Amino acid sequence: MPLNFAMTAMSATEFLLWAVLGFIFWKKDLQRRYRAMSTYLALRLVSMPVLLGLLYLQAQPTGHQAFYFPLYFYSYWAVYGASAVTLFFICMEVFRAALLPYPGLMRLGTVVFRWTTLASLIVGLSSVSFTHRSVLVLTDVALALMRSVSILEICLLAFLCLCMNALRLSAREICFGVALGFGILAANDFLAAALMSRHTALTAPIQFMNEAVVLATIGLWTAYCTLPEPVRKPVVLAPNSTIYRWNEIAAALGHGTKVAVQQPANSFFLSDVEKVVDKVLTRSNLQGSESKS
Repeated sequence: MPLNFAMTAMSATEFLLWAVLGFIFWKKDLQRRYRAMSTYLALRLVSMPVLLGLLYLQAQPTGHQAFYFPLYFYSYWAVYGASAVTLFFICMEVFRAALLPYPGLMRLGTVVFRWTTLASLIVGLSSVSFTHRSVLVLTDVALALMRSVSILEICLLAFLCLCMNALRLSAREICFGVALGFGILAANDFLAAALMSRHTALTAPIQFMNEAVVLATIGLWTAYCTLPEPVRKPVVLAPNSTIYRWNEIAAALGHGTKVAVQQPANSFFLSDVEKVVDKVLTRSNLQGSESKS
């Protein structure tokens, strides 16, 4: 599997961008807020030079392909599966960061998110045919995991885009930038899987397009980490707002408490009844006075 100079240069550029992103990410102490993202960056920085080195060695006509290819194969799919698992936790971190001002919704949403993740894993693993009876079945499992997490990433990005105004979430916040980047990568993976065949060479045009999207996404994350993040102000909600009622109900679920949701006085049922009775009494009094006259 030979490598040309262009793909080698793009791979080296990708590693440098990962290194720059990791340096800025850890320098700003963002790993305290996004531990799973920090783990993902460390995984990429450690595994990428190893995989590129093994890929280069197994491509050399030295007669050692039988030794280096299994090393590259098992290392690649082990990192691929570990990346899929780490991405699940990254989606959880982004979801919790977006709902941080609403503790009730965050607690209930986390429970729903975990059950959704479990259902996604079950559906993804059930789609594995298990036609490979050897160790190659690990590739099917890893692909199913990544397919499930890619769908989850796209759904998370769609949720944040639709609920940005309600959640008072800014597009400049890092949690949205992380979701945006992984959403782009997930869509890129689906598009590349649909266009490329099973044995597409590393020098095919679709591979260069795929790598270009990866480089642009890493650059996007670097810009998000470099630029100052806007301070998220405390959210003050009106007692009669819809999201306030949802947050209060979500906070009370599972605690056995009753929630008294405040309603505007002019929409209270008894007040409306009193107004109707007053109107009827006034009308009857007017009719009685007219009949007497």
